[in-house]
Amino acid sequence: MKVQLFIPCFIDQLFPQTALNTIKILEKAGCSVLYNTSQTCCGQPAYNAGFWDDSRVVAEKFIKDFDSPEYIVAPGGSCVGFVRNHYEKLFAGNDLAKSKLLTGIYELTAFLTEVLSMDDLGAVFNGVATYHDACGALRECGIKTAPRKMLSKVKGLQMVETDDCEVCCGFGGTFAVKFEAISTGMAEQKVHHAIEKGVQYIISTDSSCLLHLDGYIKKHGLAIKTVHIADVLASGW
Repeated sequence: MKVQLFIPCFIDQLFPQTALNTIKILEKAGCSVLYNTSQTCCGQPAYNAGFWDDSRVVAEKFIKDFDSPEYIVAPGGSCVGFVRNHYEKLFAGNDLAKSKLLTGIYELTAFLTEVLSMDDLGAVFNGVATYHDACGALRECGIKTAPRKMLSKVKGLQMVETDDCEVCCGFGGTFAVKFEAISTGMAEQKVHHAIEKGVQYIISTDSSCLLHLDGYIKKHGLAIKTVHIADVLASGW
């Protein structure tokens, strides 16, 4: 199966290894991965900041860059949720509102489990971890079981649930800038609840959440790490 790879901005700029691991995973799953080097942003930052006209320009380019019949797969739920749920509103009254992207774009673990019916890649990752439900993945895409199903098959990995696994980490894009104190407090709560459970790693589908949490962790010198789920699933093989 041919798939198009979309790499969100955070991963492109700050976590290129996660992008490479996504390719590694998809190829192991039997996919032929296509990557359009002219791709940029999906338009979400401008949209969330209220600059819809600017967002529309970026989104139009996104649609053109991915104008082919293959599935589109991304290592993150935030951008996927934005394309699925907000392009129709952004392009209301325009034929672009009917773009196949609204149904053809998937977060990585959802694609593996729902489209390919695959949940075990033979990954090995030793440690105790908890899964953080990123808002974009959970609330925009309804992704809850797919990541957990795949993580449950990783050898050496012990998964622990925290009571606030569905609670926002505090990043929220521009929210972290406009409401720094609240944002930091939310990260503090999330991290310390994980530590109280004896967790060594916080795993999620979205690098933006992990970046935010990691900033708090490093600032306070805490003995816990963040890791993207693609990096876990690509480990040990």
